[in-house]
Amino acid sequence: MKTKSLIILLSLFSFILLSFKNDKPAYQLFDKQGNQIIYSEMITKIKDADIVFFGELHDNPISHWMEKQVTIDLYQQRKNDLLLGAEMFESDNQLIIDEYLSGYSNTKTFEAEARLWSNYKTDYKPLIEFAKSNKLKFIATNIPRRYASLVHKKGFEGINNLSAEAKQYIAPMPINYDANINCYKQMMSMGGAMKAHINKNFPMAQAAKDATMAHFILTNWQKGKLFIHYNGAYHSDNYEGIVWHLNKKNKNLNIVTITTVLQKTIDVLEDENKNTADFIFCVPEDMTRSY
Repeated sequence: MKTKSLIILLSLFSFILLSFKNDKPAYQLFDKQGNQIIYSEMITKIKDADIVFFGELHDNPISHWMEKQVTIDLYQQRKNDLLLGAEMFESDNQLIIDEYLSGYSNTKTFEAEARLWSNYKTDYKPLIEFAKSNKLKFIATNIPRRYASLVHKKGFEGINNLSAEAKQYIAPMPINYDANINCYKQMMSMGGAMKAHINKNFPMAQAAKDATMAHFILTNWQKGKLFIHYNGAYHSDNYEGIVWHLNKKNKNLNIVTITTVLQKTIDVLEDENKNTADFIFCVPEDMTRSY
């Protein structure tokens, strides 16, 4: 009887062990083909790029944590040859950023005067402070939202009549635009909260953002430098968006893209997520969201 009881207990224990995964990783990293790779492999492969795009999910804490880790490790490789820039800062705030990074204004003044996203303190302040601590440039690349709104209302013609002073914060006209590129074409069929905003100019406003970000990346990048750019994944996924506009200006750039995707399980990269970027951080879809 004792032997039988022992067998039953061991069987029950084995069942319990098999019922739970041995580990619960917060992410799994893949290359574009869907092969699992380790983080250090990615850093080795991207350290010599001209431009690295980190496509984040704005409310995903893994995205933001990993952005800083990648930045730290690229800095270890490239030191002062590293430039930082982001969608989350508008081009007409560049002077405010420069003054803060140079020590001419304090944190309170900077945060009061810059038009910061609501999640700045948790998600983007660590990047700004890293730039400040290491005396790195941080480029505000995005079009001022008032001008993007103008494109949404009136198309590209809406910004044609702006003053020369205003136009210095936008990509040079005419802005390259192809309505048949998937990232713009798909915007016309968006649902949910975005549906109410869709008109024929909606993807043009996105293109104005992408073109402006590409413009300020290219304006500030120099040969021998590595520019890491943080943006929503939609702006660089599938080598479209900003990447498409950059390639229109300079086809010889060594551009590497990183993206973040959500899946129910992360052991294997789903087919729909393959080839979205050179490197793909796959995160459990039930990961806590920051807002």
